[in-house]
Amino acid sequence: MDVISVGIGEYIVAKNACLLESISLGSCVGIALHDPVTKVSGLAHIMLPDSALSRSSQAPSPKFADVAVAKMLEEMTRLGAVRAKITAKIAGGACMFQSAVPDPSMNIGDRNIEAVKKLLENAKIFLVAEDTGKNYGRTIVFDTTSGKLTIKSAKIGTKEI
Repeated sequence: MDVISVGIGEYIVAKNACLLESISLGSCVGIALHDPVTKVSGLAHIMLPDSALSRSSQAPSPKFADVAVAKMLEEMTRLGAVRAKITAKIAGGACMFQSAVPDPSMNIGDRNIEAVKKLLENAKIFLVAEDTGKNYGRTIVFDTTSGKLTIKSAKIGTKEI
């Protein structure tokens, strides 16, 4: 099966069977969306919670959670996914350097997790599993056929959600 890399601030939507991989999720959050019937799936590696934080005059980037979720859902439905059947799994959002973040409101990992959950709730996408927070990085591999999300970490090993 093909392995497709999803870089920081990117997303990929796939209709065919493949593995979508994103490495080095620290405070970033990986969002895996999956229609179990059509198998249309997507994976995003988001860096920031909200495009309102952007100072760029260019079109908002999928590095922002709100942009990535909207673009993935749009592309997935265009490829045949049924919006009501799409589910989500998320991973990441760590606080990698807790001592360097004395003010909890500055923890970008927590802010990313909160934003992603709110966006999914507003879009009526059911969050079926997550591996978020804590203080370690993750690499994720999403199987578009089964919908399984494998999480790898030097600190905790490998697990599947």
